[in-house]
Amino acid sequence: MSGSGATTPVFSVITPVYNTPVEVLAETIESVLAQTFENWELILVDDLSPDQAVRDVLWRYAEREDRITVVERATNGHIVAASNDGIARARGEFLALLDHDDLLDPEALARNAEVIEEYDDVDYIYSDEDKLSEDGRYFDPFRKPEWSPERMRGHMYTCHLSVVRTSLVRELGGFRDGFDGSQDYDLILRVTEKARRIVHIPEVLYHWRIVPGSTAGDSEAKPYAYVAAKKALQEHLDRLGIDGTVEHGRAPGTYAISRRLDPEVRVSLIVPTMGQSGLVWGQRRDFVVDAVRTMLSHTEHENLEVVVVYDPPTPPSVLQQLRDIAGDRLVLVPFNRPFVHGEKMNVGVLHSTGERLVMLNDDLEVITHRWLEELVAPLDEPDVGMTGAKLLLSDTTVQHAGHAYAHNHYFHPYFRALHDELGAFNPLVLNREVSGVTAACAAIRRDTYFEIGGFTEQLPTHYNDVDFSYKVRSRGLRIVWLANVELFHFESVSRGRDPVPPAEKRWCTQRWGHPRTDPYLPTA
Repeated sequence: MSGSGATTPVFSVITPVYNTPVEVLAETIESVLAQTFENWELILVDDLSPDQAVRDVLWRYAEREDRITVVERATNGHIVAASNDGIARARGEFLALLDHDDLLDPEALARNAEVIEEYDDVDYIYSDEDKLSEDGRYFDPFRKPEWSPERMRGHMYTCHLSVVRTSLVRELGGFRDGFDGSQDYDLILRVTEKARRIVHIPEVLYHWRIVPGSTAGDSEAKPYAYVAAKKALQEHLDRLGIDGTVEHGRAPGTYAISRRLDPEVRVSLIVPTMGQSGLVWGQRRDFVVDAVRTMLSHTEHENLEVVVVYDPPTPPSVLQQLRDIAGDRLVLVPFNRPFVHGEKMNVGVLHSTGERLVMLNDDLEVITHRWLEELVAPLDEPDVGMTGAKLLLSDTTVQHAGHAYAHNHYFHPYFRALHDELGAFNPLVLNREVSGVTAACAAIRRDTYFEIGGFTEQLPTHYNDVDFSYKVRSRGLRIVWLANVELFHFESVSRGRDPVPPAEKRWCTQRWGHPRTDPYLPTA
């Protein structure tokens, strides 16, 4: 073996081949030969290509380079069978999955080797990717977040380049029949369920070539792949004990998980208010009245209570309307102290009885049917600490799509973006992990709320939900933002935009440090 001289390569590059244009195939192989890290083997599995010239290219490279192995299949078994033949021949500790018409960056294996050197328990590594046009131009880089299991259930975002520990792949049985077109999605879902450590390399290490019929250029080129993906995702949910069903998402190649909320689970809606009113779309409304009305009319979950914490200025007529709407599910809690948002929430929680707590502003209008079920059900996963919703301004642009903490700021990424723009990589249509969510609409388990000490009462108006989110994540819990739970948030109408007191930000940074980079906010 050439290169480092080791008897067992670190990487086995697995490439199934079928009737690839010979010039393209040669470029793919040359991209492996160009690797700056030399301890690899390339296993090329020809799936009985009709064109003899394809096999001629494979053997010509194998004769020239002893790190290249050619496997010729006697029958055409498609990509699953061909890939498994490659895995069976692999001698490396890690498998690198390379399609027969794509390219590796020269530093691809070197950067993965550095990760393996740093983390001896890493089982799965993925990196960023871009696309390669027919005229040789690199474009459309896809910058990925750190490991985000909820986003993975929305689309196969890790994709290229995937590097997986060989022993784990073999333990799982390799690729599975019946998942052609999404065989990699199925495999990586199973890998990530078992992986001890998953690492993202934030560099473009893979170039996905656009060719006719490729999903790189046309997301609807292989409709059978979507059927296989739904099947893979449903089996993934079943293995994890997640009570949900898989549907096609809003954009091609994306998927939506609809979860079931146990009807026996008691849910408390906590709503602080002063009974304000204002104009929305040209009509005056009592905010808390319409908020509670839509909260109740858009859910089928009956085991709930509405805890309204109200200040003395709240008009009696508003309280009476709430009684009329919520009936015996309403719990009214007077609050006679100076306004501190966190204190009002804590008081409301102390008067609640639910196993699940939903923190809500009074200036909301629910859009999504079964919003409560979808918002609360993910909390059945023990490592999910909190969930949040997509909030829209009255003009239907985005107000909240999760918090981001980076560049010494706490902010709302995608603020005022168009919420319904489609695309497989659009984070606004995908459920995903985030660093934090606004307390205007968030759900949490009761025991988690008390474990983290509830809301701080040191931040009267701003950043109390930032501190709250940090506390949730400090317990090793995930915060999940749900793109399929939509509400209007009339924030600026109900109370205007308050200036942020510098002391409140200073308090937060002194407690948690200055945020530098956000793991779920990819950077260019």
